[in-house]
Amino acid sequence: MNVSQNVPFKVGYVAIVGLPNVGKSTLMNQLLGARLSIVTPKPQTTRHSILGILSREAFQVIFLDTPGLIDPKYSLQKIMRAKAEEAIKMADVVVWLFDASQPLELAESMLALLRPIETPKLAILNKIDLVAKPLLLPQIDQLNQLNLFKEIIPISALYNDGIDRVLNCILQYLPTGEPFYAPEQLSDRPERFFIAELIREQIFLLYGEEIPYATTVQIEEYKERPKGKDYIRAVIFVEQEGQKAILIGKNGEAIKRVGQRARENIEAFLGKPVYLELFVRVKPKWRKEPSMLRELGYE
Repeated sequence: MNVSQNVPFKVGYVAIVGLPNVGKSTLMNQLLGARLSIVTPKPQTTRHSILGILSREAFQVIFLDTPGLIDPKYSLQKIMRAKAEEAIKMADVVVWLFDASQPLELAESMLALLRPIETPKLAILNKIDLVAKPLLLPQIDQLNQLNLFKEIIPISALYNDGIDRVLNCILQYLPTGEPFYAPEQLSDRPERFFIAELIREQIFLLYGEEIPYATTVQIEEYKERPKGKDYIRAVIFVEQEGQKAILIGKNGEAIKRVGQRARENIEAFLGKPVYLELFVRVKPKWRKEPSMLRELGYE
């Protein structure tokens, strides 16, 4: 990465945080210009802190897409909450997303995370495509009165409206330094992680409220083949036999649909054809048992 010595190179970590379903993953994907985080209409789709790297000649921004902030009720949600809080503490800039189409939720427990942090904080009012512009002014005033944010920026992440302004504002507050990652690197996660996420995305999109939250995906085998399609064997874990039956569906039709749609997205992600095999297994109470969560990759 060749940068003129007269231009200070900007580099740092940016935590993208907020309540569930405010558009954090959509925003990161737009900033990166790549579909890295899965996106569904359901809250709590993101379970991990997903790192995305944007490298240009004069800067490298390392984004952290985090799980939505909730009051946790079981072990998996505690891990998700801890990931978001960890990202806030390590970030050089905190980008806090709000859903402009809903009344602002400014719970004291949420504000308590922000007040002690001296890191520059930006408030992003997302989904302005769903709101009449005059209605944005009271929300902007409400956020201004908190005296917590360096900037308040209205955007529509879905329609790529205001994304350049967000990036320029982030760069203004990033420190100078040397790049942390190679310029061609997009994330620190392996391909297997993103393949599992793409399968889980389809479960969130295709099933009702209970099934997506009771499932997790592991890649048991991934064989790259010089000739023919790469082979992927994935296991979908559920907590109950009844959930397994719903996930598979009558004559296996439901799980077949998951596999077809996931395979198309996996092939687009990898840039090559794959043969995807899905299996469903029951692992009771996996969301509540810390040892099982570690086994399934939730650190």
